Amino acid sequence: MNKGPEVARGKTKILYQHPERADAVIVSSQDQITAGDGAKRDVIGGKGRLAALTTARIFRLLNACGVPSHYLSGGEDEDQNEMIVRRCEMIPIEVVVRGVAAGSYLKRHPEVKEGAVFAPRLVEYFFKDDARHDPQYSAEQIIAEKIASAQELEEMTDIARLTFEILVHAWKTQNVLLVDLKVEFGRCVGADGNSEILLADVIDNDSWRIWPAGDSKRMLDKQLYRNMSTPTDSQLGMIKEKYEEVADRVGQFQKSAGGFVAIIMGSAADLPHAERISKALSALGIPSMKHVASAHKTPLHALARVEQTDSTMGHAVYITIAGRSNALSAFVDAATPNPVIACPVIGSSWAGMEILSSLQLPSGVASLVVLEPENAALAAAKILGADDTVIYGRVLVSQYRSRKNVIESDARLNSAPPNGKAGA
Repeated sequence: MNKGPEVARGKTKILYQHPERADAVIVSSQDQITAGDGAKRDVIGGKGRLAALTTARIFRLLNACGVPSHYLSGGEDEDQNEMIVRRCEMIPIEVVVRGVAAGSYLKRHPEVKEGAVFAPRLVEYFFKDDARHDPQYSAEQIIAEKIASAQELEEMTDIARLTFEILVHAWKTQNVLLVDLKVEFGRCVGADGNSEILLADVIDNDSWRIWPAGDSKRMLDKQLYRNMSTPTDSQLGMIKEKYEEVADRVGQFQKSAGGFVAIIMGSAADLPHAERISKALSALGIPSMKHVASAHKTPLHALARVEQTDSTMGHAVYITIAGRSNALSAFVDAATPNPVIACPVIGSSWAGMEILSSLQLPSGVASLVVLEPENAALAAAKILGADDTVIYGRVLVSQYRSRKNVIESDARLNSAPPNGKAGA
């Protein structure tokens, strides 16, 4: 693609100004592979293309999940090693999330065995400085040296954890263990003129450790190169094959499992309740369809709807809505092997009997009960997310935003002067 002047150059990539957008740069991945802060260096023909392809596919997945990143486009073509990203002021900190003990962590903690699981995930920070071999920094150091504010560092840490968990899920679908992950961040001016923190740089096969079936001997990542003293052409060719395999595997991450929610109402009067559910599902990118079928009045019609859905749709979750006596939820659950969530409409004149009739079920019937429509949609998303990384990631991001809203509300409340009066 057309490029403007060079903006910056690293060990394995070059940044160019976008010729038409002042707020964007072009990242050109190179064929170099390095280790030991650049002391060890080789060239693998085509590695730049594989790095761009892997990075683009990862960022497309993360963008689909709602993770804030700098990625805009490019890198997906098989013969291209370039992608377009938002221009950021890079923060010189590598954030490393560890799920399993390996690599440099073991050198710093010889008492820990390789493969020990970190729960919760361990997060470490390293200052980018080749001359000092990227020293480890504490959160207090980062804030004290004004590399990032406390709020920025908290946001970087949260986004790094989110990214790690989404990629853990994606790799798990291929029986591959994501051991650890290195990411970087940048400051970018948002649409409102304020600075925002974005996941930036690249995420390629140099950014993680991945072990198929949890076996370190079957590693597919850059550690293969680090373990070689003086790699031969044959060994470099083998490394390229692993990088090609990883790019192909990453290309499967965003494949949808075909998740779908069927909303069945006992009456058309339940439509406002159903609309709240479908709106919440739509926000998570989950398709849904609404039907009216009464277990009391039209049992054959209701059964036909369930059989039709089970026969034609992919992984389905049912959400059933009925007021008064909720026979619909148990009826549907007994007719399908797919999950059923009862979300009854609560009427004031029935003194909560809708809830009791949803809870008290005969043996062999296991419909769940969630009263709030938006929560019923979230429960369905969690079920579908077990097989779909995009839905799983959107649930994680939704939970992260909910936590962030609570924390920000607390911060605003406690920063406000008493009785709304400004301080002296």
